[in-house]
Amino acid sequence: MLAQYKTVKQSGAQEIVIKKSRFIGHAKPVQTEEEALQFVEAIRKEHWSATHNCWAYLIGERDEFQKQSDDGEPSGTAGKPILEVMKNQGLKNIVIVVTRYFGGIMLGAGGLIRAYTDGAVAAIEAAVPVHKVLHREVRIDIDYHWLGKLENELHLKGILKGETEFTDRVTLVCLPIEEEADNFSGWITDLTQGQARINLGEAFYIEHETFPF
Repeated sequence: MLAQYKTVKQSGAQEIVIKKSRFIGHAKPVQTEEEALQFVEAIRKEHWSATHNCWAYLIGERDEFQKQSDDGEPSGTAGKPILEVMKNQGLKNIVIVVTRYFGGIMLGAGGLIRAYTDGAVAAIEAAVPVHKVLHREVRIDIDYHWLGKLENELHLKGILKGETEFTDRVTLVCLPIEEEADNFSGWITDLTQGQARINLGEAFYIEHETFPF
């Protein structure tokens, strides 16, 4: 799993008008090619009367799955620019469809490339870019007399926390960045003089507006 990557938060759409042609950029986060193609088909059905529905997707840790379509526009003027926007912004696991309703004015190859680039950018803005960062669940079981000190230290370090469980002892659920989980566990051991019981849980992604490091 990647330590971090950038994608979009949700499905979103935004329209721009260029020389009377309407360009509607649609973007969505996806995990598989099947999801991406289903989104493309859904936009095609929604905008069945559009002149073009051009699209591209970029999926996988190493961008293993990528594809684009000009959907009738001159070769290289639509799908490729959309794909390049994703790559230039460092996005992964995303599909974008830019719908065009022709307004009667020819744009030329250069104009089309700029228009589909702008349409893709508008789509990404509407879908809200986010950073996915891999975190690890760490469960810390301690006696009550350690609680105040530990909570204060966790706050000072800005460690994300889950729910705290209270029984005869206290269990704090912490969510350090995966790459720092082992060092974090060692720090907790030192802080509690070896009295904390530490269990590592699953790793999973958490959304951040910006990378936390």
